[in-house]
Amino acid sequence: MRVLITGCSGFLGGHLADYLWSNYPKVEIHGLIRPGVSPDRFPESLRPLLHFGDLLAPESLSRALEESAPKIIFHLAGVSSVLSSIEQPKQAIQVNLLGTLNLLETVRKSPQSPTIILASSADTYGLVYSNELPLKETAAFRPLSPLAVSKAAQDLLGFQYFKLYKLKIIRVRLFELIGPRQPDCYFVSRLARQVAEVEKKKSPPVIKIPRAESKKDYIDVRDAVRALWLLSEKGEPGEVYNLGSGRAWSKSELIDLIVSLTRARLVIEKEDDPQPRFLEPPILLADISKIAKATSWKPQITLKQSLLDLLNYWRETIK
Repeated sequence: MRVLITGCSGFLGGHLADYLWSNYPKVEIHGLIRPGVSPDRFPESLRPLLHFGDLLAPESLSRALEESAPKIIFHLAGVSSVLSSIEQPKQAIQVNLLGTLNLLETVRKSPQSPTIILASSADTYGLVYSNELPLKETAAFRPLSPLAVSKAAQDLLGFQYFKLYKLKIIRVRLFELIGPRQPDCYFVSRLARQVAEVEKKKSPPVIKIPRAESKKDYIDVRDAVRALWLLSEKGEPGEVYNLGSGRAWSKSELIDLIVSLTRARLVIEKEDDPQPRFLEPPILLADISKIAKATSWKPQITLKQSLLDLLNYWRETIK
């Protein structure tokens, strides 16, 4: 069986490729990567199955789809950083919405009929009220960032193409991912990198964090890719599934866990951001009963283990 992973050079896509490579040797993994990304970063056996393409260049998507002829498409490519979307809102809207539109149009016009796993985001929920927790898939969208707006539109577009064109689209609203190889543009990974730098005496032992407290539902990326594969097998086209751990953690709790994993003496300073760059949802907590019922999936990796593996990744990376 052939699968096509858009964004296979990214954090989530890379872990999905690793998971399939290790556990499903009969699956032929094709990857869509942006022009300019070096194939050398991928295993030699995977390089012949890489396809250069751009979500904003429909002709490249048509070529990749024709060459890969996938039974399943995991659409994971796109802008995923809130801060990046604040700085470049037009790019977030173009890549996440128009890029997805180009992909769905390419599939619609092709003779193939793959199952499409469309990765949306829990940021679409945005401003959440206490009586809505834990969040079910029926909760309202109140997005608080350009990223969240683009993901909400992408999510709705997936539903519309299922209803109008009968494309086999399964939407997944991912809560906060965490795990080894996560880029340090994300709070938890940046924190882990700072701790590793302090341990190696490359940075002073003072770590500054925002005073404002929000709570997020963290899910290990390795648990997440296992769930994505199960949804491709057992999920219902047209449906949407929350993918989280079912528990929310504050930044203070994350700090306490990180501190417990190092012998370095750290000074934690909380500070107010004089110019807040974006609004964070006060709390995002997933109700994961729907995905559990559909696939029998449940998270297996604890947050402490995820943090340890992420910290060890930075310990090995920083020389």
